[in-house]
Amino acid sequence: MKKILFTMIIALLLNGCSLLPPQKQVSIENENKNQSDTPKTKKLDLSNQNLQKIPEYVFNRTSLEELDVSNNQLTGAVQAEIRHLQNLKILDMSNNQMTGVPAEIGQLQNLQVLDLSNNKLTGLPYELGNLKNLRTLDISGNDYSETDLGIIQKELPKDAKIIR
Repeated sequence: MKKILFTMIIALLLNGCSLLPPQKQVSIENENKNQSDTPKTKKLDLSNQNLQKIPEYVFNRTSLEELDVSNNQLTGAVQAEIRHLQNLKILDMSNNQMTGVPAEIGQLQNLQVLDLSNNKLTGLPYELGNLKNLRTLDISGNDYSETDLGIIQKELPKDAKIIR
């Protein structure tokens, strides 16, 4: 009897049946959808999350005015989709491992504060000069090109503060 019961259980398991009650499964896609459907927040703090890249749902939050992704493990350059965040006024990407800045950041016409400090930047896109509302650019703690900065600085507002 035990042998028959054991054989039946094995057969059920091999056919994909479970002996446990069904578990609620949450897919990453649904999780991201839920996060992008949250009320229209103005500020999003994703600092200190060990992120290697900015989650895709962030770029759907077009009402954001402030985004903090500081103190993570961001590498390379932030995704070009950053251009969708047209209402951003403050963008803090400090204390990461970024080696580049996408040219698309130059499309963020409302940006007032851009903190890129303490990364591994070696170059800066000339498109930063398109940020006509920029008041503060912090690039301290990077090994950027002074030539690049000179070209960018000529296009920025005269009262823009550059922290080297």
